[in-house]
Amino acid sequence: MDSKHKRILIADDEPDILEIVQYNLVREGYEVSTAKDGDDALVKAKSQKPDLIILDIMMPKRTGVEVCEILRSQPAYKETLIIFLTALSDESSHIKGLETGGDDYVTKPISPKVLVSRVNALFRRSTKEQHEKIIKIDNLEIDPDKFEVIIDGREVVLAKKEFELLYLLASRPGRVFLRNEILNQVWGNDVIVGDRTIDVHIRKVRQKLGVDCITTVKGVGYKFAL
Repeated sequence: MDSKHKRILIADDEPDILEIVQYNLVREGYEVSTAKDGDDALVKAKSQKPDLIILDIMMPKRTGVEVCEILRSQPAYKETLIIFLTALSDESSHIKGLETGGDDYVTKPISPKVLVSRVNALFRRSTKEQHEKIIKIDNLEIDPDKFEVIIDGREVVLAKKEFELLYLLASRPGRVFLRNEILNQVWGNDVIVGDRTIDVHIRKVRQKLGVDCITTVKGVGYKFAL
């Protein structure tokens, strides 16, 4: 994967972590900048428009989750990749980060090799998605190149994982996708999330579209039927 011209912002209040993460990503060929807290991360995200942001969950001024929520609420950042750094071992913290629009998380103490691998994997998956075809079903159009969803002539703004989830289900209308399939194809094999994460994303997609086009097949999974 060509890492040239890919911009990454790292936000963490621990200088040692900023230094080692920046060093390893720069060695990989990325353009890297840093932020020391949540407010600083928001300012630099808006001025630099990074392709990927690495957010420490526990930061001064604003947490990584709060920063993610603010960015995901703005259309300009719906395609931005986000990885959380967390020293918290409880599953609820990881789930909260993913539910607010995070693409992955890495636990502390950080292994630079693992983090670089996760970054590369996210960029590869994102590039692959950009070459998928436009889906048109009745009054719904899903364009992966523009990361755009149009229904009844109006644009619906979805967070990245919400978009990927809708695209997956709509790619095979009527087919039941098992929960494990959804987890693997939307979140990837390396990210551990639970059923609750899928349920929350499904609910948000239904609410934003304003139509009940995703059917729950109890005990099995979900299918798309407009």
